[in-house]
Amino acid sequence: MSALSPKVQNQIAMLQQMQQQMQTIGAQKAQYEMAVREAKRAIEELNDVADDAPVYMSVGTVMMEKKKEDVLKNLNDKIETLELRIKSLEKQEGMLSGKFEQLQNQIKQALEGKPQSAS
Repeated sequence: MSALSPKVQNQIAMLQQMQQQMQTIGAQKAQYEMAVREAKRAIEELNDVADDAPVYMSVGTVMMEKKKEDVLKNLNDKIETLELRIKSLEKQEGMLSGKFEQLQNQIKQALEGKPQSAS
């Protein structure tokens, strides 16, 4: 890499950092999507339970008996929050992806010796 200009070396380092950020965002998004699927599955299971049946919910390290409607509300709120976070991550992912491609093209042009267009 010593044959590369300091500017290109810096751009490559930024590209690697962006790639790590995109991987982190992807992992968070996958984690939230899995939590949404689990909550939706719990709602499906609760729909098969009688309204007066005892329902238990994990609160920290303790299981507590709750009303079915309260548990359903809690799960729906959780899904709504997680879906907002997923949308936010998707927006970040899209912006980062655009910057990544732009920087990748700048590096490619610099390595090929072509003049870079002003951005």
